[in-house]
Amino acid sequence: MQQEKQVLCKTVESLNSSGSFRVLVGVTGSVASLKLPALVDQLLQLPGVDVRVVTTEHAKHFYKHAEVAVKIYSDKDEWELWKERTDPVLHIELRRWADLLVIAPLDANTLGKISNGICDNLLTCVVRAWDTSRPLLFCPAMNTAMWLHPITAQQISRLKEFGYMEVPCISKKLVCGDEGKGAMAEVSTIISVVEQHLHKSKEKPEESQ
Repeated sequence: MQQEKQVLCKTVESLNSSGSFRVLVGVTGSVASLKLPALVDQLLQLPGVDVRVVTTEHAKHFYKHAEVAVKIYSDKDEWELWKERTDPVLHIELRRWADLLVIAPLDANTLGKISNGICDNLLTCVVRAWDTSRPLLFCPAMNTAMWLHPITAQQISRLKEFGYMEVPCISKKLVCGDEGKGAMAEVSTIISVVEQHLHKSKEKPEESQ
C-alpha cells in the first residue's frame, strides 16, 4: 500500500511546473511519432515553456522513450494512479495542467475517435475533457489513400467545429513509399504555431490591466 501511494505521489508531482506556459503533447500511432523527440526538444527551447507528453500504446512503437526529455504518460499511468475515490484522475489533472494541447501526429484512428467523441484511452479522455477556451492543435498524419478517403475531410471539419485548430499535413514521399498528401507538418511549422499562442498568452495580462 505504501509503495502504491509513492507511485501516486510521483505521478502527480511530475505535474509540478516551473514554466509559465504548459504544453501537453499528444502522440498517436503514426510513423511521424518518430519526430517526437525533436518536437519536445524544440518546444523546450521556447522561453517559459514546460512540456509533458501523453502517448497512445501504438505510438510507442515509433520513438525511443529515452530520447524524450520530459515525462511521458500512458494508459498504464491512468489506471495505476486511481485506486480509491479520493485519488486524482490523471486525464483531469492533465487537462487542468495544460495551457495548450498539441496532438502531433494525429493518426486516422484517433482522428475518427475524437470526431465521434470516443474516449477509450488516456489521450482521448484528455481531449474529451478539454477546456475549449484553451487552444487544441491537431496535426494529421496518415497514408495518402487514407487522407483522400471521403470520411477524412468530414472528420477534420468536425474537429474544427469543436474549435480545434488544424496544422495541415503536407505532400511528400511517405515512409511507405507512396508520394502525396498526408505527411505531418514539419516540426518547425508546429513550433511556429505553438509560439503564436505563447505570444498571445503573454498579451492577455496586459489586456486585462
